[in-house]
Amino acid sequence: MSPALENNPPGEWRPSCDLTALRQRARLLASIRLFFEEAEVLEVETPLLAASVGTDPYIKFFTVTGEVDDLYLQSSPEFAMKRLLAAGTGSIYQICKGFRRGERGRLHNPEFTLLEWYRVGYTLGQMMDETAALLQRLFEGQVQGQRRMSYGELFRQIVGVEWNAPFAQLRNRASALGFSEAERICGTDRILWLDFLFSHGVQPGLPAGELVFVYDYPAPLAALARLKPGKEEVAERFEVFMNGVELGNGYRELTDVAEQRCRFEAELDARRRAAMPCPKLDEFFLAALESGLPECSGVAVGLDRILMLKMGHDSIERVLTFPSRAHS
Repeated sequence: MSPALENNPPGEWRPSCDLTALRQRARLLASIRLFFEEAEVLEVETPLLAASVGTDPYIKFFTVTGEVDDLYLQSSPEFAMKRLLAAGTGSIYQICKGFRRGERGRLHNPEFTLLEWYRVGYTLGQMMDETAALLQRLFEGQVQGQRRMSYGELFRQIVGVEWNAPFAQLRNRASALGFSEAERICGTDRILWLDFLFSHGVQPGLPAGELVFVYDYPAPLAALARLKPGKEEVAERFEVFMNGVELGNGYRELTDVAEQRCRFEAELDARRRAAMPCPKLDEFFLAALESGLPECSGVAVGLDRILMLKMGHDSIERVLTFPSRAHS
């Protein structure tokens, strides 16, 4: 087997990763399963191909033409797993593939491996504790510690303005930080501005060698998280980073079906304005919420990125057998 990606010329049939990466991936999966077995969390499996898909206007999905209706490759098992939670499974986890069209690069592949789990009755703080414990085990001594900081605090310190500042201030700060292209990319879309300034301005400066938990995300970035009681300008959401690389995304899960339907409809409107395909709503998921989703928190982490960092590589291609470009 070729020991390095550089030894594989275009069209080479051999895998992009070496045998060490295959063994490390197998060890990683075994360690995850042992962790959740010890915690008495049930492993489940849900369909990768379904009649509905998430409505996030910033995600492009894969469509599969069916005999009657189109089907979709899932970017996350979230909706199906929450249906299981509503049916009374208790805390659950899943290791599976996710799919996103058009995502290809050092940290992205259209097909990727993720771990997603839900803990019934857990607060967001408890989920951060468990995520830290799992990642420390998976990195096997490479983590030097952890710290937790609010999104607003980080944004203010590094970008130099509040996250909800007027667009003119965001443009000025982007220019001062050397990101002249930001206005052309972001326009008047606050979500794009926040994602751009955080990923380009904040992430590269996060401490190396530590797990960094960023919590209290702005409400426009709430996704499927609930808003924080008494402080509804922020969401009960966190992300965890290692060496400036985002590894995971956690929520105190939204259980209000009316609010969830409203968010879906707003996302579909955004997709229509952008001339993007608009999938039908997942009415099974909404019915599960209406029947009663237990109070819970959930996290999804990217296993390819964890393995990349653990092995000291700078691209996930070095830990994938056959990245998407290798199929052409």
